[in-house]
Amino acid sequence: MADKVLDRGPWTGCAVLFLQSLCPDANLLSLYKDEEGKFILYKVIKLTLIDSAGGLDGCEILKLHDADPFFGVEVKFVDVVACQQFLESYSSGAVRQSISQHACRLLALAQEFTVETQLKAGTHVLDRCLDKLELCLQQIQQSPPGRLRDEEIDRLEERLRRDVLGSPPPQQIPFIQQVPSNCFRFQNKVFEDRVLTAADVQSFANGVGRQWKHVGRTLGRECRALKDTAIDNLAYEYAREGLYEQAYQLLSRFIQAEGRAAKLGRLVKALEDCKLTGLAESILDVQPRD
Repeated sequence: MADKVLDRGPWTGCAVLFLQSLCPDANLLSLYKDEEGKFILYKVIKLTLIDSAGGLDGCEILKLHDADPFFGVEVKFVDVVACQQFLESYSSGAVRQSISQHACRLLALAQEFTVETQLKAGTHVLDRCLDKLELCLQQIQQSPPGRLRDEEIDRLEERLRRDVLGSPPPQQIPFIQQVPSNCFRFQNKVFEDRVLTAADVQSFANGVGRQWKHVGRTLGRECRALKDTAIDNLAYEYAREGLYEQAYQLLSRFIQAEGRAAKLGRLVKALEDCKLTGLAESILDVQPRD
């Protein structure tokens, strides 16, 4: 953990992700020059950021641009934790894998889509120092965004809102017959699945009350770290702190054990199984059904 950077309070920085397709059937710059192709590229990048930065609360796409032979994406980070998660995903190859999977699906390619990447902050090539997380974070923070969000991004975002039938709440996409692999369905609506956030943990701890053990055992069906003995130990260890802390530690233990597999959809499914639909609605920020 880059503690020195994390302790600095308000945090903003900018990085540019450069992409070059190695797939002969998908030239990114040609796609960018086509209106429909540009929209698909925007969706690919947005889905990738959701995968790699834990959602879109901590980052924002500012601009897409032609950086021949690369396709460039300028990203503003407003949360150091989101930036750190993105860097860790980039370093592990998860960002490249996410781009490849989403592009292959959205472009309906018959072959595997592979992409070459480069990440820069100002004049610094971050690929050269990915093993020094704090240095990368500092270089991104020292490269504040020099622009507001491009009007082109506003147009793409507006089209995306129209496509999802009337601008539903964040992270919600329209009901479709086939649920994509990176989504889950709740109350006949489809939501993009993402890694659980600190806000999710707090909402869960505030609302679950005495049912936290029941939810824990339900999650424990597929998580070894939440077997009955572990839940009993949490109840004993945090008995003095009360129900909020017990529930908070439960979900924190789940995230710690499962890593990027600790997805929102798994928690929502557990809440449904425990008949805690109202809490699921609260976490997803959707209006309860009549």
